Amino acid sequence: MTDFSNNENPECFGELSVVFPKGDDGMRNSPESCMPCPVKTRCLRAAMAGSDGLRVREEFTDRAYKSGRIGFMERWLRKKEFSRKIRKK
Repeated sequence: MTDFSNNENPECFGELSVVFPKGDDGMRNSPESCMPCPVKTRCLRAAMAGSDGLRVREEFTDRAYKSGRIGFMERWLRKKEFSRKIRKK
């Protein structure tokens, strides 16, 4: 295992498709290979902070709407905000 304590990050750091890929079932999960990494939390936060992370949040919003946890207006407001932030980046 590599020591990343001196602010060196692995090559895959912050790459959403590597650290939080979509599985065959359409759900996103961190792979087992990321679990022992000492910077996994910072890495996932960095990945979710970008425009790809906003798209993932859109996926979560759509899933919440389909399951009935949020209504149409809440979904519309969230997606409008995500769209605005994505255009800004």
